Amino acid sequence: MKSVALHSLGCKVNRYETDVMGQKLQECGYKIVPFDEMADIYIINTCSVTAIADHKSRQMLHRAKRKNPESVVVACGCYVETDKEGVKLDDSIDLIVGNNKKADIVGILDEYFREKEDNSEGCTDKVLGGISVTEINDPEQQYERMELASMPGHTRAYIKIQDGCNQFCTYCIIPYARGRIRSRDEADIIDEVNKLAKDGCKEIVLTGIHISSYGVDKGESALLPLLQKLNDIEGIERIRLSSLEPRIITKEVAFGMAALSKVCPHFHLSLQSGSNDTLKRMNRHYSAEEYMDSVKLLREAYELPAITTDVIVGFPGETEETFEESRKFAEDINFYEMHVFKYSPRKGTVAAKMEDQLTDREKTARSNVLLTMTKQQSKEYREKFIGKTEKILWEDMEKIGGKNYMIGLTTRYIRVAAPEDKAKELNIFSGSITEHTLNSFLRDDTLLI
Repeated sequence: MKSVALHSLGCKVNRYETDVMGQKLQECGYKIVPFDEMADIYIINTCSVTAIADHKSRQMLHRAKRKNPESVVVACGCYVETDKEGVKLDDSIDLIVGNNKKADIVGILDEYFREKEDNSEGCTDKVLGGISVTEINDPEQQYERMELASMPGHTRAYIKIQDGCNQFCTYCIIPYARGRIRSRDEADIIDEVNKLAKDGCKEIVLTGIHISSYGVDKGESALLPLLQKLNDIEGIERIRLSSLEPRIITKEVAFGMAALSKVCPHFHLSLQSGSNDTLKRMNRHYSAEEYMDSVKLLREAYELPAITTDVIVGFPGETEETFEESRKFAEDINFYEMHVFKYSPRKGTVAAKMEDQLTDREKTARSNVLLTMTKQQSKEYREKFIGKTEKILWEDMEKIGGKNYMIGLTTRYIRVAAPEDKAKELNIFSGSITEHTLNSFLRDDTLLI
């Protein structure tokens, strides 16, 4: 029995795919061990969204080979697709698996070890020389079928519903790493969710590279009809959506989702900038005014929906004036949370070649302004729920300030804690959904029952 350690970098899609690979390997007799332990095989599902992500991917690959020089180090994921020559020349990597070959991981490893055994007597071919390249797929392809059969010990599961992106934002390399949009068959999604529900899963998070485009490659948007069917699955109590594009939030979609009891009132609407000038240079396919309209629709359809977002500061050509436009826009929207990123040039993208690149000092100063604002906005949003009774999905135990607390989340993704002794008294345990009154702050990002 060979031991395998898996590590996922980057997005929730990678995490889902890593879970599926681990499950397939375990079903076929491989032993799954933690990544920091000695293993026969290390599989790193890499990320390439930024140059820093590339660097982290290389670090993890090299760390695995240092941990066990005799191990087989497998590189898969987006970094493999965006730096094909680099991974071929990397002595730490033994096996390369393209993005749409992850479902075949068992067969790829089995073939690798067969070839290695056949060539063991004095042969110095490319397999023994350190690298064996599987096909790195053409981006024009069908959706790769992957499925989770169970999530032992977990109450929440990520469900991948599509792959690829057609947006081609000027700062983003992902369409080149993941290819064009490809939607998963609705029947496969429903089948997977049914299985997970029977295994005890309470919450599903629909994820993909660009889930707003779900169904578009087959004719028209099919996200709302999918949600309507998932809402009927017995055992699933919550449906959460990962990042959405603002243009998908029409009146029909906003009120259609609000009519579904299991869809969480938590929406991550990607913004990137509140300046129309910057949005245009980013090749984002909406204006600040359209974004505001989408937020207003959600706030009409839901009571106090949690609106979260991503914002990039220091994009090439961003002036003090356009940054102030973006800052004021974010202030007016009053997000629950903003994830703030300093622009990082990504080789191979249009933005990396643009003029008027900003200094790191300028980016840091602007980032700090937004980080200060979002911290205050987040605290004010959480304050609205003190004294309210909320349903909480309890998930795990965590030590905070030297004491043990049970940790859970509300439907709006507000983090909630209960002291261990109170949790026992109230029969709160991991995997349960219970209703409690939120009393006060334990710390800025956590409310206490």
